[in-house]
Amino acid sequence: MKKPTKILSIYAIVMVMAGMLAGCGDKTKDGSADDDLKNNSSLESAAEETAGESEANDGEDSSTEESAHSEPDSMASENSAGDKEDNKTLSQYSSQQIEYARVWLQLGPNQELDELYVRHIPAGTPLNPEDETSAGYPEDVIQLAGSRLADGSVTYSGNGDGTINVYNVPLRWDGQYPAGEKFYSDIIENTKQVSIEPGEDEKVIELIEKQIEE
Repeated sequence: MKKPTKILSIYAIVMVMAGMLAGCGDKTKDGSADDDLKNNSSLESAAEETAGESEANDGEDSSTEESAHSEPDSMASENSAGDKEDNKTLSQYSSQQIEYARVWLQLGPNQELDELYVRHIPAGTPLNPEDETSAGYPEDVIQLAGSRLADGSVTYSGNGDGTINVYNVPLRWDGQYPAGEKFYSDIIENTKQVSIEPGEDEKVIELIEKQIEE
């Protein structure tokens, strides 16, 4: 009777072990499935992070490209403005403005002016308004002067042919008055005709920019 008992015991042990092995097998399968899910989830997260980084990089690249394009545009605008300043020509100014500048450039006592004042004096105006014996100008004249007395002046009439008649009169009269009509008549009769040179365009334009007509 002992042998059947042993056989049953061995059989029971075998069944228990078989069950344990089956359970381990199921656990292994479930564990593998879980690992697969975890791996898939990790891959998805990694893919999302990569996509996010790619979008961020794309944004930075596009921003960089926009800056790269915008900077040259602004520089082009600045250069364009600079070119306009540098490319000023005499054609932008009137013949009178050019004449005033050329006359002063050739005959003006002081070339380092802050301002160039242009005064139109009509015919008949006394050469020296402070002297009752003064003769009047026989024609319309133009008087150019700086902002300071030390800058001097040039008084002249234009002939329309590139020459001018220069009157030897000061900006401010000093001396004994009345000087007498002959004194002023001599000034008028001894006007000096001068041919005006074109001069350098840059210097002419510089003086035009300083002109103030009274």
